[in-house]
Amino acid sequence: MEGVGVAEHGPEQRDLFQTQAAGLYETIVGTSGISEDDPRLRPEHELRPAFDLLVELGLLQLDKTTATWVPEDPSNVASRVVSPLSQRATTLLEESSEWARAFAGLQQSWRRSPMAQSRGPFTYLHEGAIGPFLTALVAEAEEEMLTAQPQAGRDPQTLAAAALRDTAMLERGCSMRTLYQHSARRSSVTHKYVAAVTSRGAQVRTLDEFFNRMIVVDRRVAVIPGDSLSVALAVREPSVVAYLVDVFERAWERARPFTNKESSMMREIAVEQRAMTIRMLIEGHADPVSAKRLGVSPRTYAGYIADLKTEFEAATRFQLGYRMGQQGLSGHEDVEPDDHGG
Repeated sequence: MEGVGVAEHGPEQRDLFQTQAAGLYETIVGTSGISEDDPRLRPEHELRPAFDLLVELGLLQLDKTTATWVPEDPSNVASRVVSPLSQRATTLLEESSEWARAFAGLQQSWRRSPMAQSRGPFTYLHEGAIGPFLTALVAEAEEEMLTAQPQAGRDPQTLAAAALRDTAMLERGCSMRTLYQHSARRSSVTHKYVAAVTSRGAQVRTLDEFFNRMIVVDRRVAVIPGDSLSVALAVREPSVVAYLVDVFERAWERARPFTNKESSMMREIAVEQRAMTIRMLIEGHADPVSAKRLGVSPRTYAGYIADLKTEFEAATRFQLGYRMGQQGLSGHEDVEPDDHGG
């Protein structure tokens, strides 16, 4: 069989392989084959697409002497599928690095030009311009990148692109520190991203609540949100960048290492999230606002409220507030001290 091309087998085929074809293959292995006239191979059967994929991949071969489809060793097939994908990923990463270097030269020319000086230390970036600007900025990093991601809801594609961009920077010798909210610990895609960057020396911590999304490169350029989700602001004013770095450092000192999963620390995180939920209730914030500030979904936040009602034996929020008030709770009670380093 000819080698399987990357273009022919993408995410849809992989999903079919994982959900149906793999199970069918295991069944066929268990019976040492499947007859050519088996009902499952009829065109109208729901497993026919899975069977066709197994044939395309070379995991099944027809024994014409017995009219039976017999399974092949997966290790002989895997490399034909995986190797081209790995090669393509390497090629794309190299190509993106070359493009980034090419644009870095233009960026340096721009910064030295009179036009850049005339536009001042603040640049508004709109929608499609934000991603390319960040890619070029990170490619120019020489020493350090600080990032804050208050909400964990970054989609897998965005995180995958960020992982490629950030690991390339780390492999150049730059340092990186990232802050998430505690809620990010429940995101599987965030865990994958964190594993990729920490394996290359990055540090990642989590906090109950902190300032908005931010990226600071080499303490000379900061990128912060604009007046809407589709606008970002690039800041080059040294005093403003220094202020933002100071805010980051103060939050960093209070944060807890992402990779630390000791039971004592996880209990402290639960206490911090409980305290913040109490603060949101006392301050009278609407549920969607409170959920966003905690970095969780409204449904999860409603679960936090339900837990507090159970804890204080309250049937309503009014009763809950009254009983917390009786105990003098404010949500600012001290958590037992612990070593937050990492």
